[in-house]
Amino acid sequence: MGNTAVLLHTAGAIVGVVVLILRAKVNPALALVLGSVYLGLATGLGAERTVDTITRGFGDLMAEVGLLIVFGVLLGSLLSALGAIEKLVATLLRLLGPKRLPYSFAVTVGTVLQSIFADVLLVMTAPIARSLGRRTGPLGTARMAAAMALGVEVGIALSVPGIGALALAGLLDIPLGTMLLYGFPVTAVTIVVTLFLFGVAARRGFWNPERDEIPREAAAEEAPTTGAGTEVDAPDAAAPDGPPLALSLAPLLLALVLIAGGAFAEVGGWDSPVVTFLGNPVIGLLLGLVGACLVARRQLPDGAVGEAFGQAFRTSGQILVLTGVGGSLAAVVEKAGLGDIVKESFSASTWAPLALVWLIAALLHMAIGSVTTSAITAAGILAPVAPALDVQPVFIALAAGAGSLFAIHATSNTFWLLQTLLGQTTRGTLKTCTVTVSAASVVALLLVQSISLIL
Repeated sequence: MGNTAVLLHTAGAIVGVVVLILRAKVNPALALVLGSVYLGLATGLGAERTVDTITRGFGDLMAEVGLLIVFGVLLGSLLSALGAIEKLVATLLRLLGPKRLPYSFAVTVGTVLQSIFADVLLVMTAPIARSLGRRTGPLGTARMAAAMALGVEVGIALSVPGIGALALAGLLDIPLGTMLLYGFPVTAVTIVVTLFLFGVAARRGFWNPERDEIPREAAAEEAPTTGAGTEVDAPDAAAPDGPPLALSLAPLLLALVLIAGGAFAEVGGWDSPVVTFLGNPVIGLLLGLVGACLVARRQLPDGAVGEAFGQAFRTSGQILVLTGVGGSLAAVVEKAGLGDIVKESFSASTWAPLALVWLIAALLHMAIGSVTTSAITAAGILAPVAPALDVQPVFIALAAGAGSLFAIHATSNTFWLLQTLLGQTTRGTLKTCTVTVSAASVVALLLVQSISLIL
């Protein structure tokens, strides 16, 4: 089949997936499978090879990241149950003070706390952010809202163990330690730079409290409630009783240190069976999870660990399916021969490939409205062509993650959660979420591009 036909069928499959998700309200996982089936049949793979490619792509990716996702979500659920987030925020406020709080809060949410599922993390931390916003000056609500949006969204896409970052690493066959070593600093710098720029703009009139914030009395009437019927936004709530912060976070920090240590050992050429074993991401997260279980069983009431695990399994199921079918699409794209076409189209220049990666992910996100889905779909398209782009795979993954952050808008559940939980009007949420995270998308691309040219 000619190159033009392959490109047209690939574009048609992508457009079809977007239409099914947006117009027909088809579940993204089902839409991705249908797109994969169409692409396989349309490019001449035949019925048998198409089905075999789809199933193999799903299974291969699950072998890469399946346990990592499950362990990460389980670990995050236990951290939530231990009250680690509230204690961490209280510690940041005490050590750094209110002026630096938005920065430290956003970076912490975007890196250390990414093992917690995004919606759960948002519901738990947004009320705290709103309460603390009143302590950080006249623009406190705006700065904390922007910090919350940046921490949650940038972390998902770029920082291990964020779900998007895990999926990108698996699809592009990137060692998780490598993704952590590059993604962690890119995430932190992107958040700090973007939040600083937002603060400058807010002080110069970009933020209007009268039009961009909902008065606290009115917001209280609309605030989500917990199962007990109390407001989620309990101002100035003290950190719950439980284990000390260091003990609560120790299992997660252990996992991250082991994974990073394995990556450093690989880069440094230190060949040790023990280091290789402990630095394996599956083993690192497993040991962290075991440690969290031990802490939780000693500190939480009977049945709390089982309840946390049950919630985590319900959450991880949908993530696993969506990630797996992203692998199916990647396998079909590879069989269709898109990699050879791209190789003929690009020179050895680094800028054009990374800009293309970013653009594909950005367009998908603007159409679909989900950071994770657009990142996975973009990676599924790009994984087979990565070797042809003459760029390290980790930069392709980060560029795809950066692109998936562009133009978060009303089709995103996160957008409406941020508006409701942080007391913003729709106009205000467009500023703190859509504009600010889109700016972070561009900042992250520039950072990745700069690093790729140096390394």
